[in-house]
Amino acid sequence: MMTWPWAYPWVVPIDLHAHSSASDGTEPAAQVVASAARAGLDVVALTDHDTYAGWTSAVRAAREVGVGLVRGVEISCSYHGVSVHLLAYLVDPESPGLAAELHKARRSRVSRVDRMVERMAADGIPVTVEQVRRLAGEGTTMGRPHIADALVASGYVATRDEAFADVLRNGSRYYVSHYAPDPVTAVRLVRAAGGVPVMAHPFANGRGWTVEDRVVEEMALAGLAGLEARHRDHTQLERLHAEELAARLGLFTTGSSDYHGAGKQNRLGENTTTRDVLEQIEAEATSGVDVVRA
Repeated sequence: MMTWPWAYPWVVPIDLHAHSSASDGTEPAAQVVASAARAGLDVVALTDHDTYAGWTSAVRAAREVGVGLVRGVEISCSYHGVSVHLLAYLVDPESPGLAAELHKARRSRVSRVDRMVERMAADGIPVTVEQVRRLAGEGTTMGRPHIADALVASGYVATRDEAFADVLRNGSRYYVSHYAPDPVTAVRLVRAAGGVPVMAHPFANGRGWTVEDRVVEEMALAGLAGLEARHRDHTQLERLHAEELAARLGLFTTGSSDYHGAGKQNRLGENTTTRDVLEQIEAEATSGVDVVRA
């Protein structure tokens, strides 16, 4: 395990949740790392949806700008139709079980985008599959944010947020679900890949339905390590709930920005994680994938 030099863990700026244009962020992975340096972070985690595509360029950038990098991935899961997001830190990208599951999810996302766009186009909404793919770029994990970008480019809406409040919202006539693993299964796959699983924004009811505590308990029995308690989408009561449940289940808690560049208002470092929790993540990881330190 790496020994960190800071004397006061509560003032160390560590942000363990950020996205690049490899998924639904707006900045390339190297730029996310550079943005983290400008924001005064000492450590940032790159956690794109269902892909490791940004890892290589992020590692180079981290060494160039002197920012610690935690390589991760955010796995989109589903429990009886309720969305659950699982952050997986320091996993082995070659682990066959997890790699196969992520590949399956990415393929499903592509077909989902195609079907949603076809439904919109049939109603005269100015968007095409070709436009969405061009804006997303090759190798990107496709998702609704890329449809939103196409709608913004066409002038149909002004922002991503406006698109998600209207045609892209859950329950919209254009909404199509995509494949997502059960969260308990995903936790086991992350552990099998030598990684450390943390449940992202577990009780952010403003984003949609969230799972009951008993589901988190099942995930904890399967190897869940922590809960992302400090997140802008948590109310104070939801944050306290996460902290209390984590304490009862013997889990650690994290704080993160869930940065998406210009795609969301979230600011790097607006919520942070303590040094001791980062050290615990390092200690629990068995993949051989280390935190990158310049």
